[in-house]
Amino acid sequence: MRRRRESGSSFGILFVLLLLAGGAYYLYQSPMFERIAPNVILDTNGYWNFKKPLKLNIEDTSGIKAYKVILKTNAKETVLYSEMPMTRSASIHILVDPPRATYSNKDKEIKIIVLAQDASKWNFLNGNQTIKEFNLKIDKKKPELITIAHSYKINKGGSAVVIFKVSDENLKEIYIDTSFGKKFKPQPFYKEGYFISLLAWPVKEDAFRATVVAKDYAGNVSKSYIPLYLKQKNYKISKIKISDRFLKGKIAELADKFLEDEEITNPLEQFKFVNEDVRAKNEKLIHDITSKVPGGMISTFNIKKMKPLKGAMVVATFGDHRKYFYKGKYLSESYHLGLDLASTAQAEIRPQNSGDVVFSDFNGLYGNMPILYHGLGLYTLYGHCSSVSVSEGDFVNANQIIARTGKTGYAMGDHLHFGVLVQGVEVRPAEWMDQTWIDLNIKKIINEAKAIIKKNQ
Repeated sequence: MRRRRESGSSFGILFVLLLLAGGAYYLYQSPMFERIAPNVILDTNGYWNFKKPLKLNIEDTSGIKAYKVILKTNAKETVLYSEMPMTRSASIHILVDPPRATYSNKDKEIKIIVLAQDASKWNFLNGNQTIKEFNLKIDKKKPELITIAHSYKINKGGSAVVIFKVSDENLKEIYIDTSFGKKFKPQPFYKEGYFISLLAWPVKEDAFRATVVAKDYAGNVSKSYIPLYLKQKNYKISKIKISDRFLKGKIAELADKFLEDEEITNPLEQFKFVNEDVRAKNEKLIHDITSKVPGGMISTFNIKKMKPLKGAMVVATFGDHRKYFYKGKYLSESYHLGLDLASTAQAEIRPQNSGDVVFSDFNGLYGNMPILYHGLGLYTLYGHCSSVSVSEGDFVNANQIIARTGKTGYAMGDHLHFGVLVQGVEVRPAEWMDQTWIDLNIKKIINEAKAIIKKNQ
């Protein structure tokens, strides 16, 4: 009898223990008893100018029970927010504005302290707590920005140069913004704190405006407009009639080479695809390559007038806006963004300036095409070559043979398509083929800037 009672009693105790363990396990796994502390995120890069509010996010799956935000300076602590929300939201977004008294604060560093408690029943119903500190550098001063020298004017489709000084211990970025969306990247010039950049006015843009922009890590911004005199240039507009012979000849040949997986059999559609899609792809490659600007310091820029083809005649001008018609109906258009030069077949191409070969390969409509980099964001391009004697990575000396003229790509006869680009923008080769223009608009400005910098040292 006693054994039965003892057995029943043991079973009861075991049942109770299992029940308690199961209940404890349930509570342990229950979302009400989650044990993860609130996640506190302050959207900052470590700098603050006291102008724009800081974005603060507090997140927790069980909901936010209470939070406090404190601004701590060397002199005191200021409670910016202290809340116990009625609704236990899983995410709270706060814009942290500095109190007015903070604007006169001269501390270079402050702290933002965030305390957050969630609604979990863990920790004897007290929940989980996070205390997080953020150290911020205070910078209320805009970068100092001074234009030292610049070209007097810029032609539509042409180039100019600007030199300026930027001072800021927390400088983040500098660039030259334009009215057409292009940002030119300046390079360090001559002495620390000075910068230089060539500028370009695209032939397709009717207006031009350039502004130097300097930003620091705290979000302070300085801007300086470059007061260039703008000289409009009228470029040729050509209306070109497309013949059936041309479509069945050159275009059919190009279509067979470039259409690849495209199933286009209509000759007019083939022409549009070659003239627009293939051209856009080829030009994108060119722009990507020639938009790169090394970050090294420049002290001199001894560029000479460019004359890549001896005794050559100009057979097609830069900036020619070509509109194509078939039987009187508009079909397509393009811009000729180089200068076509011709002399004898397979003539020697000898650049008058040294440079690095940054590309040397076949590029669709441009055929065999080497590209040279001459410094300061200035590139030269040589299209339709029959043969090329340099490779990417080579250094080319002035007057060295780099290629021979030809008719590879979209060319009807043997010639050189000579292009000049400034940070990915095609510009008028005529300017860079004129030593007087180079001396007055580029070299003179650089020398004047160096004299001013020396005087100010």
